[in-house]
Amino acid sequence: MANKGPAYGMSRDVQSKIEKKYDDELEDRLVEWIVAQCGSSVGRPDRGRLGFQVWLKNGIVLSQLVNSLYPDGSKPVKIPEAPPTMVFKQMEQIAQFLKAAEDYGVVKTDMFQTVDLFEAKDMAAVQRTLVALGSLAVTKNDGHYHGDPNWFMKKAQEHKRDFTESQLKEGKNVIGLQMGSNKGASQAGMSYGRP
Repeated sequence: MANKGPAYGMSRDVQSKIEKKYDDELEDRLVEWIVAQCGSSVGRPDRGRLGFQVWLKNGIVLSQLVNSLYPDGSKPVKIPEAPPTMVFKQMEQIAQFLKAAEDYGVVKTDMFQTVDLFEAKDMAAVQRTLVALGSLAVTKNDGHYHGDPNWFMKKAQEHKRDFTESQLKEGKNVIGLQMGSNKGASQAGMSYGRP
């Protein structure tokens, strides 16, 4: 990575706004979920934004998390024997997590970029991705989610409706309220311009 000095002016303001979005209470809940989902072998981070970032930085904990949401035998992310020490290998591990999370159903707008985590640029985005992943796991309710289901909100489910032909024909005869009505409307008494 390139050496970066301190940020000044607008760059500093933008970075401070991004850092203010980070939620310490959400961090505690996410740590509890990751430990419940993956087991105590993943350890616990030091409290705070940077401790959380260091814990997730090499991608191993994230990979174990996403693998735990799949049934045995179909793990989407390969986890190396020894944690990667080279920067590009760590970033590659994070990218594999992001691909697996997207395949699981997390939408692209909820995903963080690799540098958001690796360089701690936007740890709030990392939290958003993990919350979206947890919400999907609770919603799927396939037995692979571990932890308190109240930690995450369930996503809205599709509610498909089947209408009969006669119901569809009746709907064509109804004038919607957005169309309005012109009962008794006329332009009598309206004048524009000079007489």
